Amino acid sequence: MRVVIQRVTEASVKINNQICASINKGLLILVGIENADNDEDIVWLSSKIVNMRIFPDAAGVMNVSAKDSNADILVVSQFTLHASTKKGNRPSYIKAAKPDIAIPLYEKFIKQLEIDLGKKIQTGIFGADMKVALINDGPVTIIIDTKNKE
Repeated sequence: MRVVIQRVTEASVKINNQICASINKGLLILVGIENADNDEDIVWLSSKIVNMRIFPDAAGVMNVSAKDSNADILVVSQFTLHASTKKGNRPSYIKAAKPDIAIPLYEKFIKQLEIDLGKKIQTGIFGADMKVALINDGPVTIIIDTKNKE
């Protein structure tokens, strides 16, 4: 699994010009799923995300986790995170999992985040044409790939 995590002051997803999900202070997570992903990736990644200390403490130092700051999370599926640009000018998405594999993993990831964070996770709709709006706070943007564990 590959994610782009952005600390935001607000974020939302529109589908057909209707807001389907929105958060205030928290994390917008774009997630790409590949065929090799499994439950172990989900558990490791969810724990890493909710416990990562990227929110400011009283002194303004990034020392507080999403869990400890009661942050909201908005998850958006994004298969293009697995784009390969090695050959030619048209990205290849061959590493991105097809919906029959990706959707169950995406749903498990959301459930695991809800368990680890202790509250409901907002989401886009898998496979929909979504318009994502955000105000990045910091800016803080972190990329994690479970295959590299970094």
